[in-house]
Amino acid sequence: MEKVIVILQPRVADDGWCDRLRGPVADALLDLGLPGLAVNVKDSAVRDSLMTLTTLDLPVAGVVTLWTQQYYGAEVAAAFEVLSNESDRLAGYLVTESVPLVPPVHLGGRTPGLANVALLRRPDSLDEATWLRRWHVDHTPVAIATQATFGYVQNTVVRALTAGAPRVDAIVEELFPAAAATDLMAFFGAADDADLNDRMRRMVASTAAFGANENVDTVPTSRYVLRSPFADTAALG
Repeated sequence: MEKVIVILQPRVADDGWCDRLRGPVADALLDLGLPGLAVNVKDSAVRDSLMTLTTLDLPVAGVVTLWTQQYYGAEVAAAFEVLSNESDRLAGYLVTESVPLVPPVHLGGRTPGLANVALLRRPDSLDEATWLRRWHVDHTPVAIATQATFGYVQNTVVRALTAGAPRVDAIVEELFPAAAATDLMAFFGAADDADLNDRMRRMVASTAAFGANENVDTVPTSRYVLRSPFADTAALG
């Protein structure tokens, strides 16, 4: 099983576009026979999140995750064609997936809370082995300890699958309580101001060690898992 993540950059990304992407467009993707499909959209439920960061000249408004037996197969090629009709720009990436915190699966419906998607770039000053160790081994326990996450997925980009794709070295998916969209205390799960400051200090120091404190895009989204390739073992909600 392989995982492909597609980022969508439409010039118009209102709720109508979001509804179409997770509705008829998702149905068309399911009809291709993909083993798994998730659609994340930056809709009105999360659009005003404080956690939004953008480096791209056209912000990401949708993230579509495909699970497939062959990233180079007909299903993925057809999915790219379907999605290209829905966005001014599209970029697809083959990734490897690490899951420190297994997200709950609410098949067919909106996953409760805020689904924050981050696009990371490895600094030129760090070789890949050092970057991966600092991110996966050193940072993971800090991220879990300092934030109110209840789902945490780390996707390391193997390579881009579409021409002209912007450089992205990792795509992180994190689930937070809904209040985290506009409340730092809820985002970090802090008890009081002193606790918040301590958690933020530890988090900033940890992200700076592998360059995730700069040159990052963060996209607040609503998450819809429409087909799970792991339905037999997932924690269904």
